[in-house]
Amino acid sequence: MTRLFFFSIIICKGSIFLSLFRNFALTTRYAEGDMKKLLSFCILLLIVAASQAGGYASYYSSLPVELKRATPPHIPERQLKLTEFGAIGDGATLCTEAFAQAIGRLADQGGGRLIVPEGIWLTGPIELKSNIELHLERNAVIYLSPDKRLFMNKLDNRGRCQSGITAEHCQNIAITGEGVIDGNGADWHYAKRNKMSDVEWKELLDRGGYVTDDGQLWYAWKSASGFPDVAETPQKQEKMRNDLIRLVDCRNILLKGITVQNSPRFHVHPFFCEDLIIDGITVTCPWNVQNGDGIDLSDCHRVLIVNTYVDVGDDGLCLKSDQPKDGLISGVEDVLIQNCRVNHAHGGFVLGSNIASGMRRIVCRHNTFTHTDTGLRFKSGIGRGGKTEQLYISDIVMTDIVHEAVVFHCDYADMAPGDTKDNFLDPDFVGRFSEEERAWMPDFQDIHICRVVCRGARTAIKASGLLGQNCVHDIDLTDCLFIYNKEATNIHEPTAKLTFTNVGFKENKAK
Repeated sequence: MTRLFFFSIIICKGSIFLSLFRNFALTTRYAEGDMKKLLSFCILLLIVAASQAGGYASYYSSLPVELKRATPPHIPERQLKLTEFGAIGDGATLCTEAFAQAIGRLADQGGGRLIVPEGIWLTGPIELKSNIELHLERNAVIYLSPDKRLFMNKLDNRGRCQSGITAEHCQNIAITGEGVIDGNGADWHYAKRNKMSDVEWKELLDRGGYVTDDGQLWYAWKSASGFPDVAETPQKQEKMRNDLIRLVDCRNILLKGITVQNSPRFHVHPFFCEDLIIDGITVTCPWNVQNGDGIDLSDCHRVLIVNTYVDVGDDGLCLKSDQPKDGLISGVEDVLIQNCRVNHAHGGFVLGSNIASGMRRIVCRHNTFTHTDTGLRFKSGIGRGGKTEQLYISDIVMTDIVHEAVVFHCDYADMAPGDTKDNFLDPDFVGRFSEEERAWMPDFQDIHICRVVCRGARTAIKASGLLGQNCVHDIDLTDCLFIYNKEATNIHEPTAKLTFTNVGFKENKAK
């Protein structure tokens, strides 16, 4: 038992290996040959543990708060090619069954890598299983079919159709490679006239679709794809669109190198997941796509997002937390976001609007936001609010921000960035909510922002809480410089308490 105990600690805590080994050697009698074998075995275990860490330990150096580290998946060495199961990458042949058979075969064998070679692989929903890596080679495109009927077999509790790639209650899963996953979202989206040029609007009308009587909204409906619709009205069908990659209650996940684009809704959306690593992926869709979020973490623990590029139509890098659910983890905890770039999004780094179960130990550093509507956006509302703890945001570079570089608001109700509604000034606003809803009040606090440089934003910093509530407090900004276009600050001091130390503001004379 003593030997087994020390072996366990050696494997789990490699940094204290030498001291433990000396102690072990002194307290246990071994022949010289046995001691050499023991030392060799322990070193081998440490090498294996280090290789499984995937080189991600270096990202966790010099942190302002101790984070629990994300652990990468372990995928068995065996591999199969999608073409072994009859798939044809011609963009016309449906490959749904080939994906299912290949993943099933690997799962039956204990897991492994499914290789998707160069080509266009038309498919319905793909369901991953434990110990499976989906690997897209260069010039491989997984393209979701325009036939919406393929995604109707498993409607979720909100009536949304099945996502493009899903995994539920899985462990050790990965999606890697240099290929593309295309959600073919154009066959699901609706569009706003005021977000499109005359040329773009005409192109939509040429595809068919449905336009509202006031001429302001277009819906994908009876479109040129030729496949039937799946709802009674365009509006109901739009409500059925779902995410492109949706992971629920999974552990030890790696997304690396791939491009994820044109989702019907959110692009990468893990729920209740632990030990998630996102490294070097690209997430894109047109800037005017409604609800086209990039990466949304919902109640996830131990997450590392690095070297990633996002250019989307809604929030870029977003953290969300709903009210606790039985049997599932809650809150967003131990997240590190580093060396990422967001170009075009409603917000570069966003909290909310749901933060009910809290945000704890979040570090966002060394990232660039360009052309986003807002830079750092903290949004919530009554009924969906919660508490933030130990959030550290540093070394952020921003250029050409449309609205606010930093913004806090607590009266969010699906408002668009730049919305001028000021519910927080209404003394009766809080009273309109039930006692149950008021139990979930926003509490933005313990947030530390430093070394932010922004050139170009309508307003540098905007913040407001709610009258009679303590929703925005203990927020500090240090060593920042904001070059603004219209106003330096717009802070409602009765409801928002921010502290500035060595924060500079300069008007942009070249605007």
